[in-house]
Amino acid sequence: MLQKGSAAPGPTIDELRKQLVGYSTHVQRIGWQGQVYDGAVGGTVGQALRLEGIQIGLQLQPYTGSIEYRSHVQGIGWEGSWQRDGATSGTVGQARRLEAVQVRLTGQMAEHYDVWYRAHVQREGWMDWVRNGQIAGTAGQALRLEAIQIKLTPKS
Repeated sequence: MLQKGSAAPGPTIDELRKQLVGYSTHVQRIGWQGQVYDGAVGGTVGQALRLEGIQIGLQLQPYTGSIEYRSHVQGIGWEGSWQRDGATSGTVGQARRLEAVQVRLTGQMAEHYDVWYRAHVQREGWMDWVRNGQIAGTAGQALRLEAIQIKLTPKS
């Protein structure tokens, strides 16, 4: 028991409420949306607007490492290199749709966390959750990504 108003006996950071991953999407006719975190919807649902670019970054990370991602882009295919830590994947100002994405962690973050993500796809709706570099969305079917959700979960 502590006297009312006294300092806590230890750290008071709520590990379950930490924001671990933040992401922003570039949407057709809207441009860059504000950053969202930990499973929130980035993009739009029910408006038939394509994602054109995405930026993903780790927040308050408890371990060393990065988040890497790449996109399958209309007329281009899979990007040749993985982007990381807030860089733009996809295109801006070219009116090209994202069709699929892959996301993975590196370093100690990959040892302690899984990255889970899913895409909302034209005519398909929300696809199943995938993790750690698997493909979310479709490639070669000319279907646009409209939204994405991303979250990290501790490995058990």
